[in-house]
Amino acid sequence: MQLGALYNHPIEGLLLDTVGGAIAFLVSGMTARTSAIFFCFAVVKTVDDHCGLWLPGNIFHIFFQNNTAYHDVHHQLPGTKYNYSQPFFSIWDKILGTHMPYTLVKRPEGGLEARLVKD
Repeated sequence: MQLGALYNHPIEGLLLDTVGGAIAFLVSGMTARTSAIFFCFAVVKTVDDHCGLWLPGNIFHIFFQNNTAYHDVHHQLPGTKYNYSQPFFSIWDKILGTHMPYTLVKRPEGGLEARLVKD
């Protein structure tokens, strides 16, 4: 399991994860059971986004544009980061100008690699 997927500064964790999660829960009107299921799903998706594996039939890669490859680009670039969207909606990167297009390339030793699309 990729525990590093959930690693962040305590203030970031408090503001984004705890406060953001509480606001999402309150605004959406979810029941406690629904929110527990949803937030567990979000954690599993976040771990999958950080695992670095493009596995055949991965349901997250089928239903979400923001997936392992999309998030790998976020970690490839030094300095200002791109492809922040976590864990579901890549539209925010497009709106805020942090979207970085990529392509999947077959590696000679096997597997796929996310590479930036050059203009």
